[in-house]
Amino acid sequence: MATVADAQRDVDHPPREDIRLAGVLAALADPIRMRVVRELAAAGTTKSCVAFELPVSKSTCTHHFRVLREAGVIRQSYRGTARMNDLRRDDLDALFPGLLAALLLAAGTEVDHA
Repeated sequence: MATVADAQRDVDHPPREDIRLAGVLAALADPIRMRVVRELAAAGTTKSCVAFELPVSKSTCTHHFRVLREAGVIRQSYRGTARMNDLRRDDLDALFPGLLAALLLAAGTEVDHA
């Protein structure tokens, strides 16, 4: 449950109508960001930033999460001191039907052949 302190630390997100295909594709062109999205999709639930084991520094992780958030791919919120991440699947599916599923499938195939 969100607390007053959590509400004061709300994170800005673009509204659904401001999410653009070019921004989503640019955000997902990076393999680290695509990995984050694949992990969120596979988990099917909220994950904290620290739950991701990414091969980059903490500051670089922060950058990647910010790019995904600003593109409208993820939603971030605070739970206590943890920054939590959710995939904005409903928004992306409504705006770009089938895109997320196709990208996740393609990324999975790419990883399987690596």
